[in-house]
Amino acid sequence: MALRPFQDKHPTLGANTYIDELAVVIGDVTIGDDSSIWPFACIRGDIHSIRIADRTSIQDGCVLHVTHDSQYHPGGQPLIIGSDVTVGHKVTLHACTISDLCIIGMGSIILDKAVVKPEVILGAGSLVPPGKILSSGYLWVGAPAVKKRALTKDELAFLRYSAQSYVKLKNAYLVQKNN
Repeated sequence: MALRPFQDKHPTLGANTYIDELAVVIGDVTIGDDSSIWPFACIRGDIHSIRIADRTSIQDGCVLHVTHDSQYHPGGQPLIIGSDVTVGHKVTLHACTISDLCIIGMGSIILDKAVVKPEVILGAGSLVPPGKILSSGYLWVGAPAVKKRALTKDELAFLRYSAQSYVKLKNAYLVQKNN
């Protein structure tokens, strides 16, 4: 089963959201309208909350988790992902914040309390260390991630295109699932 409660917390899905049967979404997780969760993604809101906004795609093999409340992390740390975000294959997101209109490249890792501002492309295989802030409008690459250059007009337009293309793809999957 793709959706599972943990203790008294149940996942909540927006309208027209697609969760692949080989993905798992556990606990205090809210996923917005027209978002998609692809095979082998694990979204585990067991010890804090995960919020994924509208038209966001979590690709195959991603791991999304949070940080619990403790003396080392008072209050814990949720995971928050904005709208129109494309999260590439095998990305790990841990207790961070990703703003609207971003692309997170395949195999990247973003750690606790890191913040990705709107309109960012994070290159494949990048590592964003705890607490780092990636400013808007740039390509960030590397381990640790560094600002490479400003995004072009075409790249900025592609951010929205990428999100829209995954909405179309998940719609096709929903049609097939319902037939």
